Amino acid sequence: MPEINIDEKLFVNRELVPFQILIKQKIPAIMSGHLSFPQIDSSGAPASLSKYFLTDLLRGKLGYDGLIITDDMMMNGDTLYAGSLTNAFRLAVEAGNDIVISSTTARMGEPLWVNNLRLMQTDSAFYARVKDAAYRVIKAKLDYFKNGNAAPLYPNPSTISQFIPDKDGEKFFFEQACRSITVHKRGAFPLPAHSAGRVLLAGSMQRFFTEGRRRFTGAGEFRFSMEPNAEELQNARSSIVASASSYDTVVCLVSNWQTARIARMLQGSSKRVVIFSIMSPEESLDFTWADSVLMGYSWSAYTLDALFGALAGEYTPRGMLPFKE
Repeated sequence: MPEINIDEKLFVNRELVPFQILIKQKIPAIMSGHLSFPQIDSSGAPASLSKYFLTDLLRGKLGYDGLIITDDMMMNGDTLYAGSLTNAFRLAVEAGNDIVISSTTARMGEPLWVNNLRLMQTDSAFYARVKDAAYRVIKAKLDYFKNGNAAPLYPNPSTISQFIPDKDGEKFFFEQACRSITVHKRGAFPLPAHSAGRVLLAGSMQRFFTEGRRRFTGAGEFRFSMEPNAEELQNARSSIVASASSYDTVVCLVSNWQTARIARMLQGSSKRVVIFSIMSPEESLDFTWADSVLMGYSWSAYTLDALFGALAGEYTPRGMLPFKE
């Protein structure tokens, strides 16, 4: 569980500011996070399970009247604190969450249901809190469907392609991805197709190859798993150099320590090596031997598109590392 050890003054002047703005704009729902502020709530409870944060502060002091929704309750940030899933779900409801999200569905006979349903029958305060949450959810649905601008309950199959995927949403997420791309090492960068020579794409995601071939027509492929096992690691490490021998440039995707080990086999080769680091940048920080290193922080299609766009010179990346080296 992340711990943000800041005092109340900084908490009010920094952390609460976006919530204050959104509440004034009548935002309909807020997600509570599994993160702790020990100087604000000395119990050490994550905000998602803290009555102080959700009921006393968010509803009481800030006057928020919309829905409060948990992050996934199957995450360690809340279950390790609560001691069990049953207790975590109970604490989440008691803290003030109206909707509880779970990435897996508990079977009806599991303690998560049995114990909390029993609590509904024996604890009047818990029953009242559940009833209040249910009321808020039902009211939110009624307000939405009666506002005259609600989406239809069922899509029209003949027009759905006009709206999904959402064009504005795609534009927004792609712009965010472009803003995040960081040039950690700048060699022959940017590298448009006419300067790259023969290109080998080495990676583990289909979208990586799709976007790569869109910029570098006729590029070769060297594929490995996103989490290769020991046998695949050994095979990939021994064959990637041979595969790269007939190419001028290798663009290699690094997502974790396993794929970083594959990429390191290219060190010392005579090829121009470009590293695309996705997810945590730590695995690629010391790739000083590579020609260029670009950080993308995500495995999403938008990030891969943005990485290749930056490499091809379609825009100037201005992202920064999220920490000091």
